[in-house]
Amino acid sequence: MPDMSVVFVGPSEFAIDQADIACMCAISALLETTCAMTGMGFAAVARVTHDLSLICAVRDDIGLNLHPGDELKCLSALNHQAGTFHQAVVIGNLAAHPSHPCYPIHQVHGFQSYLFIPIVLKDGRLWGGLCAMHQHPVSLDNPRILGMGKGFADLIALHLEAARCDRLRTAERQWSVLESTSAEARLRESEERLRVIFTSATVGMSEVDAAGRFIRVNSELCRILGRSEAEVLQLGVADVTYVEDLPPTLAAVEQALRTGSITALDKRYSRLDGSLVWANSSIQRIVDAQGLLGNLLVVTVDLTQRKDAEEALRASEEFNRRVLASSADCIKVLDLDARLEFMTEGGMCVMEVDDFGAIQGACWPDLWQGEEHGKVLHAVAEAKEGRIGRFQGFAKTMKGTPRWWDVIVTPVMGPDGFPEKLLSTSRDVTATKLAQVRLQELNDTLEARVQERTADLFLTQEALRQAQKMEAVGQLTGGLAHDFNNLLAGISGSLELLQSRIRQGRFNEVDRYIDAAQSSAKRAAALTHRLLAFSRRQTLDPKPTNVNRLVSGMEDLIRRTVGPTIQLELVAVLDLWMALVDPPQLENALLNLSINARDAMPDGGRITIETANRWLSAQAARQLDMVEGQYLSVCVTDTGTGMSRDVLERVFEPFFTTKPLGEGTGLGLSMIYGFAQQSGGQVRIYSELGKGTTVCIYLPRHDGHDDAESAVEQALMLTPSVHEATVLVVDDEPTVRMLVTDILHDMGFAALEASDSATALKILRSDVRIDLLVTDVGLPGGMNGRQMADAAREARPGLQVLFITGYAENAVMGDVILGKGMAVLTKPFAVDAIASRIREMIPS
Repeated sequence: MPDMSVVFVGPSEFAIDQADIACMCAISALLETTCAMTGMGFAAVARVTHDLSLICAVRDDIGLNLHPGDELKCLSALNHQAGTFHQAVVIGNLAAHPSHPCYPIHQVHGFQSYLFIPIVLKDGRLWGGLCAMHQHPVSLDNPRILGMGKGFADLIALHLEAARCDRLRTAERQWSVLESTSAEARLRESEERLRVIFTSATVGMSEVDAAGRFIRVNSELCRILGRSEAEVLQLGVADVTYVEDLPPTLAAVEQALRTGSITALDKRYSRLDGSLVWANSSIQRIVDAQGLLGNLLVVTVDLTQRKDAEEALRASEEFNRRVLASSADCIKVLDLDARLEFMTEGGMCVMEVDDFGAIQGACWPDLWQGEEHGKVLHAVAEAKEGRIGRFQGFAKTMKGTPRWWDVIVTPVMGPDGFPEKLLSTSRDVTATKLAQVRLQELNDTLEARVQERTADLFLTQEALRQAQKMEAVGQLTGGLAHDFNNLLAGISGSLELLQSRIRQGRFNEVDRYIDAAQSSAKRAAALTHRLLAFSRRQTLDPKPTNVNRLVSGMEDLIRRTVGPTIQLELVAVLDLWMALVDPPQLENALLNLSINARDAMPDGGRITIETANRWLSAQAARQLDMVEGQYLSVCVTDTGTGMSRDVLERVFEPFFTTKPLGEGTGLGLSMIYGFAQQSGGQVRIYSELGKGTTVCIYLPRHDGHDDAESAVEQALMLTPSVHEATVLVVDDEPTVRMLVTDILHDMGFAALEASDSATALKILRSDVRIDLLVTDVGLPGGMNGRQMADAAREARPGLQVLFITGYAENAVMGDVILGKGMAVLTKPFAVDAIASRIREMIPS
């Protein structure tokens, strides 16, 4: 490890060192090149001791008034670092350097950037350093700068060694021949070291004769010129200089030869491949040991990167200038007092400024009046605090044109991180403001127009709904009239013939007409049930049902109904879930679907009835218009003609049928749809022309057990009761009252009658014994049947009530739940059905 201690010198030794540096012919060129390469205005070679730094040579372009022999007191800390760690110090921006408090150069001379390259002697001791300084930050990121500095430092160290050798040679001439020979050897060694430094320097170096021919070149210069050493040595300076730069180059060579001073210039060299390279060349006449002028020493520094950066910067500045000039916004630069310093051409146009000089330096906030003046001051204050100020305001242009402006004020930060300028951008938003005003006016009148049109649309929709309602009523009543007229004709004709045969005494024909009248009455009751099923208002009697067992029990009936040309197949899933449905209604639905399937296959085919358990996800349930959950399905599939899309869209409409007149009422599928909806399920139809149809009834899963009651109805004989009881019959139809009272009498019960709710209430509030109230739901007298029953129970708690109605109970009573001891029977009813219900409800 070499000794890194500082060389200690006295005054006489410093004078020798200063003289050694002064006689170095290239020292001025080195310092000038250092300033040119780094962009700094001060460069010096300083002799460093343990307690001071003394200038030996200086280049001062910034007027510090420092000369050789003066002391640089500010370098103590920096020189200590360089001497201790044997490293260069490179500071491009002192304020941003993490260790800047340790460096006093700013306080003493106001420097912001600093470069120090240690000069180390052959024996490893620190002699001093090559330093450069500047008052402003500079960029020292180019690695060639540090390489150049180290090359120069090595060159100075070599010169000092050579000077010391010269002094030794002078002294040794008085010694013996042996000592003289030793000095010559050291001189040769010094010259060899100079040659090594010359060839390995990181800057281009060359020796040129008076005619401008290259005598000696190093590898870096060959790289810059793009030629080999042999090629360069065959050329002269004029041969490698770009033609436009040849005159100033020859002038610099002539000046260096004539005056011996250093001449430097930026020039372009022509490379062998035809490209150009920018370089800085410093030219100085070489002075030999005897003080005679010899060849020229040329130090060449590659400026390609710097020139490229400068060109990119110029292009960027030109582009930014064109961008600013093309902007329609008013862009301004303000000082920290908000005074105008610059305005773009577009800004002058939009602000109607003919001569910016007339307003340059004016206080920008003073150009705003009234309330806007305060907005501007607030935005400027925000920007001076490092934030963005923004506002919208009204102001006139310089020619008095009123305009609305959207304004942004932003800070322009300096190297110290604080705002040094303000940038204001004003955008003309007058058109937008006027459009907003017009839009507001339109909005103010739009609401009234919308309300008017909405009212007209509502009236039109009401008229349309009324027309559709009347069309539906017309279709419904027309179909009802057709079917009921047929049924009434059968009942009326049978009764007339029955009366005639009784008068004639032909009693053997009485049963025939009685059966015909009862058949027509039952068909009429079935028609009303179908209507109520379509409207989802028929009275259902849901029970836990094993659908597999129900379908299996209907197999024979369906086979006989569809005929021998139709093949019937039952596909039942094992462990089918239970359903809570009205079994007769489900049977009626399956029979209807089987008949429809038969009619779609006039030439025969196959009907498949299939049951399955279905878990419907949320997505599948939405597609089927159902609730997510567990369902069981009963699907009837045929291989018939299928249905078109138009027919599928109308299959659930009441009285819509594709069958010939007289072969169908068009209520079958409507009834099935209503039954499924009332049961909490859904019906879906899948059909394609020529491929058949599938109708699926979805029913919710029921967790109860199978109803074990027999499906076979037991006919009840109207045998007299052994118990006494009194029944109050309330109905506004005399025929119904007569039938019910006759049934009660046949059963051995006493009967009271009332035709309206008011009369019935008087009886119910009396002391007469009443065991059961049989009442219609729709009654005159101010109360319906349910209201009358509730009023009666206030006087007779626990009174049994049987509602008989020709309409579904929820059509009149709404969603009210029947209380304990209440039941409903739908008209028309069979005699044995009402007798059975009365016997169940009268207390024993």
